[in-house]
Amino acid sequence: MSLVRATEIMGAEPYFHDFSAGLESVLRPHGFAVLTRVLPTVEEEIATFRRWKAGGDVGAIVLVDLSHDDPRLPVLRELELPVVVVGNPAIAAEFPAVWTNDDGAMRDAVAFLLSLGHRRLAHVSGPLRMAHTLSRAHAFAAECAAAGAASSTLAGDYSQGSGSRATADLLSRTDRPTAIIFDNDLMALGGLEAADVADVAVPAHLSLLAWDDSAQCQLSTPPLSAVSHDVQAIGRLTGDTLLAVFDGSALKAVEAPRVSIVSRGTTSNHKLFI
Repeated sequence: MSLVRATEIMGAEPYFHDFSAGLESVLRPHGFAVLTRVLPTVEEEIATFRRWKAGGDVGAIVLVDLSHDDPRLPVLRELELPVVVVGNPAIAAEFPAVWTNDDGAMRDAVAFLLSLGHRRLAHVSGPLRMAHTLSRAHAFAAECAAAGAASSTLAGDYSQGSGSRATADLLSRTDRPTAIIFDNDLMALGGLEAADVADVAVPAHLSLLAWDDSAQCQLSTPPLSAVSHDVQAIGRLTGDTLLAVFDGSALKAVEAPRVSIVSRGTTSNHKLFI
C-alpha cells in the first residue's frame, strides 16, 4: 500500500494506522506482510509500483485515494499486479473495490445537524482531487440545498493546521456557519483550536462534527462528535478481498458497514441558543 501524503500528516493521522491494523490482522496469519510507503506525488507512487513489479517483492497492491481518470489504474493494468481498490467501484475499473459509501455517510451527517436546528453549515474537506472527497462535497451541497440550508466548502489537506485555518476563515465571515463537518479527526481538532482562539463557544455557538471517530475524538476537550466508521473493519474487509483475489473468488464490490453518528460534546441543539 502506498499513500501520497506529507510525512508529518501521515504520522499524526489515525485512520491509516487503524486501517493497517485491520488489514494485517487478516493477512499475517496467511503469511503475508503489509508494506506501506508514504510518497510526495502520484508520479513517485507510479514509479514505486514499477519498481515493486520489477523486483518481484510485492504480490498485490491496495490502492487508496482514487481520483476520476486516475493515472494509476492503467499502469496497474499494464503491470498485471493484483489490485484491491478502497474506493467507489464505479471508478475502480475492473478491479475489486471495498466501498465506504461516502455520499451516504455525508447525507447522514447533514441530516443529523439539520435535526439539531442548524441552517448554516460548512464542510472542511480533504483534497478535492480525490473522488471520495468530491462525493462527500457533492452530497453535502445537495442535502443542504434540498433543506434550504446555507452551505460552504473549504478544502484542507487532512492536517490539524489546515482545519484550524479553514475554521478561522469561516468564523471571520458575517454569515458564519453554526455547524462544521470535517473530513477527518485531525482537521476537527484544528477546528476546536480555532474556535477557542476566536472565543466562539463549542457547542453553544458552534457545533463541530469529525469524521472516522478515532480515539482522538474521545480524548479531546470537549470530546468530538463524529461520523463513526469501524476503520479496522474496513481494513479487515480489504484483507478478505485480497485473499479472495488470490483464489479467484473476489466480488466486484464489497460495502463497508454503515456509519453511525456519535454525539458527544461538540454538537448541540442550535434552537436552544437562538
